[in-house]
Amino acid sequence: MKRIANRTTKSATTRNRAVGRRAAGLLTALLLVAAASGCGNDSSAASGHGNKVTFGYIADYSGSAALAVAQKQGLWKKAGLKPELKVFTNGPLQVQALGSGDLDFGYLGPGALWLPASGRAPIVSVNMLGLADRVIARPGSGITKPADLKGKKVAVAEGTSGDMILDLALRNAGLKPTDVKKVAMDASTVVTAFSSGQVDAAATWYPLIDTIKKKVPGLREISGTQDYYPGLTFPNVFVAQPRLASGNPALVRKVTGVLKQADDWIAGHPAQSESVAAGFLGLPAAQLKGSTDHVKILSSAELTKLSRNGTVDGWFDQLSDLFVQMKKLPKPEKAKDYYLGDLYASAGKADHR
Repeated sequence: MKRIANRTTKSATTRNRAVGRRAAGLLTALLLVAAASGCGNDSSAASGHGNKVTFGYIADYSGSAALAVAQKQGLWKKAGLKPELKVFTNGPLQVQALGSGDLDFGYLGPGALWLPASGRAPIVSVNMLGLADRVIARPGSGITKPADLKGKKVAVAEGTSGDMILDLALRNAGLKPTDVKKVAMDASTVVTAFSSGQVDAAATWYPLIDTIKKKVPGLREISGTQDYYPGLTFPNVFVAQPRLASGNPALVRKVTGVLKQADDWIAGHPAQSESVAAGFLGLPAAQLKGSTDHVKILSSAELTKLSRNGTVDGWFDQLSDLFVQMKKLPKPEKAKDYYLGDLYASAGKADHR
């Protein structure tokens, strides 16, 4: 989901000073917390489990492509890391695992970004910008536009990007969440419920919609992320255990360096990356063909530039405002408090020793 925020233009001098202050402040904070961690009992956060890294992902293209490429290209080995990759059905479950220490890193879609904003998992890297989310309606339901959702039964996986796109569609139509019969369920169950006619509509994403289309070929797409871009931008991201970045910033830079190299390979080989992700997930290559049509892939150089000039912060700040409207957050939170943009910019080949 992608909406590039219009930021107030600053002079180069002011911007450079601000970036310098932010970098210095982050480094100081990391050093202080690292020192404290060395004296405390949270050994897993401070050590990062040596060269072993547990990493969560979701079994679709955007949720797995970077990890698939890192594995295929031997990037983990080059970095001296041994990953243990664990599949999850959604982002909120990964944040729970990060909080309990069962994961070191994880992947979140844009609908779960209220969790980093609430302080539960710092963002270490933007992965891709998503365009995959849709509100879809069954043929014969009488739903041809968002306003028609009033009084209808809508399936959605709460806390996900599907939840977000539904909220946006309702707001644009002048409706409240209470104007529809919202049925909360797991993302995979949304597919079953919509396909079997248990609900009138659903808020979900590709490639799940491709699966639904095979069963319900006449479905309508009545709203999608592309309707809001570039006014809003919807990044999917990689996050870390709450204390890992402060307890072991070198490890986080090393892992982030792997992700940056993987993203650069994907940016240069988008179609091939679909096949690599399919192989990683054990799926026929045809099943993920065209997945890159639903994302915007940015190189690490582009993301570094956008992180330094405040654009990425703007994406997250706008979404934070949206999450307040959705009652996911009590108040807006600033990206500078949970997006480790300076750490992202510093991660690179120097960390792969």
